[in-house]
Amino acid sequence: MDRVVSAAAVVLLCALAAPNKASAAEIKILSPGATEGALSELLPQFEKSSGHKITINYGPVGGLAARVTKGETADIVILSDSVAEELRKAGKTVDGTQVVIAKVGIGVFVRKGDPKPDISTADAFIRALTNAKVIAYADPKLGGSSSILVAELMRSLDITGSIGSRTKLAPPAKPLVDLVAAGGVDFGFQPISQIYLDPRIELVGPIPAPYQHYTPYVASLVATSPHQEAYQAMVAFLASPAAEAIWKSKGFESR
Repeated sequence: MDRVVSAAAVVLLCALAAPNKASAAEIKILSPGATEGALSELLPQFEKSSGHKITINYGPVGGLAARVTKGETADIVILSDSVAEELRKAGKTVDGTQVVIAKVGIGVFVRKGDPKPDISTADAFIRALTNAKVIAYADPKLGGSSSILVAELMRSLDITGSIGSRTKLAPPAKPLVDLVAAGGVDFGFQPISQIYLDPRIELVGPIPAPYQHYTPYVASLVATSPHQEAYQAMVAFLASPAAEAIWKSKGFESR
C-alpha cells in the first residue's frame, strides 16, 4: 500500500509541474560530476514539462558543499548522503527536503582497447591489484565522494605498502580520464556513471561486492532559495519510474 501511495504522490506532483509560464522559475543546481550523464538527459525533459529554466554546475562533492557553506547563490544542491547531512545540520539546506534521487557504485575502467583485468570475483580483484604496474583514481584531497571511498579501500588493502607506490592520482573527471586514455595505466577507478561519459575509456565492471561502496546522492533545497514548489516538482520528476529507467541506463543503481 505504501508503494502505491508513493507512486500516486509522484504522479500528482508531476502533474503539478505542468507548464505554467506565470509561475516558471529560474533554478540553479549544484551537482557532482557523476550525475552529469543522467541529468543532461533528464533536466531538459523537466524543463519542457514544467516551464522552469535550469542551470547546473558540476564539481566534486566537497567543493560543492564548500560553495553552499560560503553562501554562493543556488537553489538545489545534490551531494553524497553524509555531506548532505552535514549541510542540513548546519542549516544550509532546508530540513525535511532531503531526498535520495540515485546511487552509484565504483567501477574499474581501462583505456579503450586495452586488456581488461579479471575482477569477476573478490579474489580476482585482489590479484588484479597485485599484478597491476600502475593504477589511477581521483585525488581524494579534492573532495570527490567516490575518490575518498577508493582511497579508504586502497589503504585497507595495502598491507605491504606496494599499492600506494603504484598509484597515480589526478584531479577528478576529465584529467583522470586523460591520464588513463594516454596509456601506461593498467586500470583506474571512478563512479560507474562517469565512465560512460567518455568514449576513450571502457568499463571493466563494478568492484566486486565485498569491496564495493555505493554513494547515495541526496537532493536538498538550499536554505536561501525561494523555489520550494519548483524543487518539489523536480524531485518528484527525478524519482519517477520513467526517470529511474534513465538513471539505470547511465550506470546508477535503484535507490
